[in-house]
Parts: sequence; C-alpha cells; structure tokens
Amino acid sequence: MSFLDIAKSRYTTKKYDSSLKIDNATIEKLKEILRLSPSSINSQPWKFTFIFDTETKKELAKVSYNNGSKVNDASHVVVFSVVEDVKDFEEKNLSLLPEKAGLYYNRVLKSRNEAEIKTWLACQVYLSLGFFLSACASMEIDSTPMEGIQSEEYDRILQQDGYKTLFAVAIGYRDKEDANQPSLTPKLRLDPENVIRSI
Repeated sequence: MSFLDIAKSRYTTKKYDSSLKIDNATIEKLKEILRLSPSSINSQPWKFTFIFDTETKKELAKVSYNNGSKVNDASHVVVFSVVEDVKDFEEKNLSLLPEKAGLYYNRVLKSRNEAEIKTWLACQVYLSLGFFLSACASMEIDSTPMEGIQSEEYDRILQQDGYKTLFAVAIGYRDKEDANQPSLTPKLRLDPENVIRSI
C-alpha cells in the first residue's frame, strides 16, 4: 500500500475490539520506531511508556475524560512525555549531541525564557507523534491520539520521574461497528486550495 493510500484510510479510532491484542513482536517494532523518531538537532527530549497492564489502564481510564473506554479497550496505551527540567535536558541530552547541535542550541535557544524552551522541547515530542501514527497505519494498527487526559494524574499513576506527560495514544484494532471508520463516515478534510499553496 502506498503512503497516500495509508493517509486516505487512516482515521482516529473511537471504538476498539478489546479481545484483539497486538503481538509482542509488533510492539517491539513500534518501540524501535519511536526510538528512531526525528527531532530538531536530534534533541530527543522524550520518554515513551507502553502500557498493557489491565489494572494500570483502568486507573488511567478514570483520568482520561471521554477517552476512558478507548484506554480500557485498546490493546496498549502509549504515553508520550517530555523532559521536565531544562537544565537536566542541557546536562544530559546536549552532552551526547554533535558539537554543531550544541552550538545551535546555545546560540538560538538557550537565551530564551524557560517557558519558550519548554515549548520547543514539547514540539519535538509532537514530531514523534506524527511518525508513530503513520507507522501504526502502515502496520494496519488502529490508533487514537489523546490530549483529553489529566496529565498530572497520569504522571502520578505512572510515577513519572523527571518527565511530564503531554498526551497518550491508544493502539489496537477497531471494533467492526466503529462508526468513525472511513467506510462508514467519510473523512472530512479542507479542499486543497484552502490548505496547499504553491509559489
């Protein structure tokens, strides 16, 4: 299947078949794909937590607003977190990067205020989200990106240390009756002339 075909068929799953689970070999591939995600200056300010445990998912479902059923029924939930302390990032991650990357950070980013740097770090994690959703679709795994979660409660339940939850993704296999799938509800996108510009 071409990437264009994948883009046409991929959708945000609203209802999962809880009896279908992703096999361990596939999960290991997804972990490696996330590890290889792109980020600006190869900064990698992230941590990815894969959750399969039923009891942990139940706890997370309680603090996931309208996404509770997805968290419970999906095969796995993947939590995307960003490094919490800017100095910690600078001491650990930057020291591993090529000199040019460090120079860019020190010249362009370090002089900004902490909130701006944290926004930049979070943007890198969002890059990995797009990479991950595309990978799942290419492997015929359904997914649901979820910002509608109580991040601080996720941190508490998962005992995050040095990282802060940004969002989560439920992954698994759709329920055959999921009304959001393109065969039942056509995808709605803006017309090309409204979003694509050529100069």
